[in-house]
Amino acid sequence: MTSEAEDRIIAGIGARRADLVALTQDLIRIPTLNPPGRNYLEICEYLADRLGRQGFTVDLIRAEGAPGDSPAHPRWNMVARKEGARHGDCVHFNSHHDVVEVGHGWTRDPFGAEVEGDRIYGRGSCDMKGGLAASIIAAEAFIAACPDFRGAIEISATADEETGGYGGVAYLAEQGRFDPARVQHVIIPEPLHKDRICLGHRGVWWAEIETKGRIAHGSMPFLGDSAIRHMGAVLEEMERTLFPLLATKRTAMPVIPEGAKQSTLNINSIHGGEKEQEEDYTGLPAPCVPDRCRIVIDRRYLIEEDLAEVKREVTALLEKIRAERPNFQYDIRDLFEVRPTMTEKDAPVVRTTAAAIEKVLGRHAGYVVSPGTYDQKHIDRIGRLKNCIAYGPGVLDLAHQPDEWVGITDMEDSAKVMALVLAELLAP
Repeated sequence: MTSEAEDRIIAGIGARRADLVALTQDLIRIPTLNPPGRNYLEICEYLADRLGRQGFTVDLIRAEGAPGDSPAHPRWNMVARKEGARHGDCVHFNSHHDVVEVGHGWTRDPFGAEVEGDRIYGRGSCDMKGGLAASIIAAEAFIAACPDFRGAIEISATADEETGGYGGVAYLAEQGRFDPARVQHVIIPEPLHKDRICLGHRGVWWAEIETKGRIAHGSMPFLGDSAIRHMGAVLEEMERTLFPLLATKRTAMPVIPEGAKQSTLNINSIHGGEKEQEEDYTGLPAPCVPDRCRIVIDRRYLIEEDLAEVKREVTALLEKIRAERPNFQYDIRDLFEVRPTMTEKDAPVVRTTAAAIEKVLGRHAGYVVSPGTYDQKHIDRIGRLKNCIAYGPGVLDLAHQPDEWVGITDMEDSAKVMALVLAELLAP
């Protein structure tokens, strides 16, 4: 690719700045809240209409039978493909279209897509509708400058990344959409900063631990056995032994932020005793000793760790308590697990993206690993495609926060980087 052609591509993206802003605003204004999974078809149809007018062949794919899919909230995905003039590789940009709940603390309309200065505000602006819009503008500008490109370009907007991605990328991967014979390079425009390439993520294991007791009248707790007190012993032992152990485990992966370079454990929830009543219930709780208590643990582990050993650390802790504490009974149930993944720095998509960052921003790319998982896990595990990264505009710390925003200049710069990746991999 000549510098003259690269200049045309970059100029084309600059000329599309207003379109980039408008597209991002339109996407934000479609409230694709997950859970439960609202307006998925609406956003897919919006994108299908735009990309279809650009000459893409578009498929709308419902992930029937996937977790969360229902007649009320069907899991819709959009995959658009533009074939080049001759044979070559396929570059695929994958973005999730779902967003998390709004939450409290907003000072703006979460779906108003207000522009102030160099920012667009709204739920999903950063995570990751700004990245989705940037990838579309990048593809459109590249195609306009290089209509005789080789290979193919794909753009997908997929469901449910925020709740595991099983109704989105996992489903598409199971259908062969990320087969390495069909797709060779994948960029996921998650908000990891415009000058950094995310190579992968830590592993995760979720499990539910339940302690058991015996119900009795609350005025005579000695006739029962409190499952909550038993769970208290579990939490105390975690504080005493497990958390200090995890703090000693460090990784050579370039995980950000610094605290995520160690193994971590989060107590995601705790439930015990009588169920919470409806908000308008005005009565008192019944006086009962709780016979069940459950916690959900979220264990993030490192590429240097073995998942079987990660699980043994928790079961060994529970067995130690059982040996020492009278009447202690427990069950543990696996909920979810994902192994760590990290693309090599010399992979083609990494090298080309790093070179494009240097051309656009005038500085060397940084290399990071995400503390949490994203849809690369399914492209790697199910699709068996290793040549995959996350790269996109936005500041990760803003994701899921009130007054979430994405920078307009950051989106424009990221679009230039993505377009130059296309130029390197697909230009005639």
